Amino acid sequence: MRLGFLLFIPALLAADWPHWRGPTRDGLTPESSGYKAERWVAKTPAWSASVGEGSTSPVVVKDRLYVLGHADKQDTLWCLNLATGKEEWKASRAAPLHGRHHRGDEVLYSGPSSTPEYDGATGFLYTLSCDGDLVCRDTARRGAVVWSIDLYARHGMKQRPKVGVGGAQRDYGYTTAPLVYRDWLLVEAGGKDGTLIAYDKRTGKKVWGSACRDFAGHTGGPALITVEGVPCVVVLTTLQVVVIRLDARHEGETLGTYPWPTEFANNIASPVVHGDAVLISSAYNMNALVKLRATKDGLSKVWQVPYPSKACTPVVHKGSVYFAWQKVHCLDLETGKPRWAGGVIGDPGSCVVTADDRLVVWGHNGRLILVEGAGRSPREYRELARLDRVFGIHAWPHVVLASGRVVCKDRRGNLKCFVVPGR
Repeated sequence: MRLGFLLFIPALLAADWPHWRGPTRDGLTPESSGYKAERWVAKTPAWSASVGEGSTSPVVVKDRLYVLGHADKQDTLWCLNLATGKEEWKASRAAPLHGRHHRGDEVLYSGPSSTPEYDGATGFLYTLSCDGDLVCRDTARRGAVVWSIDLYARHGMKQRPKVGVGGAQRDYGYTTAPLVYRDWLLVEAGGKDGTLIAYDKRTGKKVWGSACRDFAGHTGGPALITVEGVPCVVVLTTLQVVVIRLDARHEGETLGTYPWPTEFANNIASPVVHGDAVLISSAYNMNALVKLRATKDGLSKVWQVPYPSKACTPVVHKGSVYFAWQKVHCLDLETGKPRWAGGVIGDPGSCVVTADDRLVVWGHNGRLILVEGAGRSPREYRELARLDRVFGIHAWPHVVLASGRVVCKDRRGNLKCFVVPGR
């Protein structure tokens, strides 16, 4: 599966971080943690910046960092020099602080939440505001707009309904990152034309819409999967897991579904793909992590365990499942049984597994931790290094490790870049 997936993305520098969750959209990086002789990143960052409110994550391409933030009634795409943090250029568009149908938890989020998507074949960068402003920009022309679409106006998604009997109604606007697949840009739009819409990535013209027409979910991004030779994408909507076909003459057809109606529509953690397995997790009424198997006959449950991840999308590596919620957790992929748990993370959390089998964990209100992976510590949580109080508010945005640098962001748009040892 992993080799097959790599065939569908443009050639990238190994150190780039051009997508939601990294170079292969799975929280894995070919880079080392840089940990040596009990030394990791310095307490003082190489640089700091402020880019405006939002829980969207940065992306890194070559020596440039791109990040989206909200201030002064505008969403601004910043292009910063990765080494120095200095502004190369910026491009702004009018945008509200919350989506037009927003409801609930406004003190916990504001500004854009969807992570930009970079296409190596064109140099285009795709951004999505909380209010459904989908924009294609040309990074070679200082962010000049190539095309744009108002998703709410185009596809008519209404306010998300109340989900479940015990939860209040919630609507955070658009949160899910777009995904480039070959010549398409796949966007979880919701509305009358399909949960998932495929646009021509160069022109913005609609190519197809999915048969599934659920409201869009609140996750960070969809995940590509190959099911018995059939290319597909996994989407977690407000109500269910949906596997959508991408192959010729079957585009947008539903291959399989699995119900997953999380109260508040708060299925925040994204779907995770590993081979023919799909992992889904949320807290609230579901309070579980489930492993599904995908075949041409649909989705079937392999196991379900009461170890949920509320916000952090899990990472699968060498037979282990890692996630950061309240604590850092390590589960056995085959059985779902815990290997270990430890640390203090809180609700916000994200993690990256490095080439030297370590976890870079970002969470709480600005806590950056390096943790030993199960390869070196199979039975207990081992914390190698920690920086506290990097910021003082929710660390919702995903941590980034690229070009020997760890980039941390909080929801207010504060950025800090730390250099790993040896770089």
